[in-house]
Amino acid sequence: MIFPNIDPVVHIGPLALQWGPLALRWYALAYVAGILLGWRYAIRLTRTESVWGGRQPTANALQIDDLVLWITLGIILGGRLGYILFYMLMNGDQRAWLFSHPLDVFKIWEGGMSFHGGFLGVCVAIVLFSRKNGIDMLKLGDLVAPVVPIGIFFGRIANFINGELWGRTTDVPWGMIFCNETIKAANRGTCPAGPYPRHPSQLYEAGLEGLMLFLILAFCVYRLKWLQRRGAIVAAFLISYGLFRLSLENVRNPDIGMPAFPLGLTMGMMLSTPMLLVGGWLLWKALKAPIQPVGEDDPGAHEPA
Repeated sequence: MIFPNIDPVVHIGPLALQWGPLALRWYALAYVAGILLGWRYAIRLTRTESVWGGRQPTANALQIDDLVLWITLGIILGGRLGYILFYMLMNGDQRAWLFSHPLDVFKIWEGGMSFHGGFLGVCVAIVLFSRKNGIDMLKLGDLVAPVVPIGIFFGRIANFINGELWGRTTDVPWGMIFCNETIKAANRGTCPAGPYPRHPSQLYEAGLEGLMLFLILAFCVYRLKWLQRRGAIVAAFLISYGLFRLSLENVRNPDIGMPAFPLGLTMGMMLSTPMLLVGGWLLWKALKAPIQPVGEDDPGAHEPA
């Protein structure tokens, strides 16, 4: 299969939505779609009484509205900083380029975002927001976790549209050659993936880390009622994402220019393993603790500070 010739810049008819060096890209629309749909899903969860077991939701609609801005900043700042720390500084060529062009760290429209960095940025945003508003940090994380796969799904679809983060070479019938005129134009006439069929690992990740993870967390919310167990939804997210990412790293091509890590590990594996371990510990604690009766230690959602 030949990778479709998709322009990463959004067009309306024959006109590209571009203003000088800035352009509206599908990648940016993926972020917008993930944040907006995630926001509406979180609002819906706060208004679904059955999942709270008679308790007040962790946060109210106004607090969710405020939280969206905090999380958006966490995604952008954390994603970019994580890419610099985990990938650019580990790559000799990119490290030299970064030191020669330090202002390029602000050019997020040129790409270069890390999921794990964005995840840590969201964690920091949740911690700061919970302290400012007097909300339990883990309970707020339980409310945020079910919406995260929405953003992951759109982000991985955007990776596919950009023809980036492709998989290892393969002989499966659906192997894809990531080489076309758009990719050549963006890479000085070359195709970084070469002329070889590769796993479309971006679509695998969209399916597992996006759609499947969304369904797993929805099951935990609506059937298992785990919003009533402090930290259980966060744990389910960490365990599921960690397992999916660790398995998919076996078909996802390691980032070009990264050093050879021991035991055949990749950066994605090393960053996902702590998620799996922390998730297992949190789930053990959440399932061990009894669900408190309604009315005990249940101050309800706080008003916005």
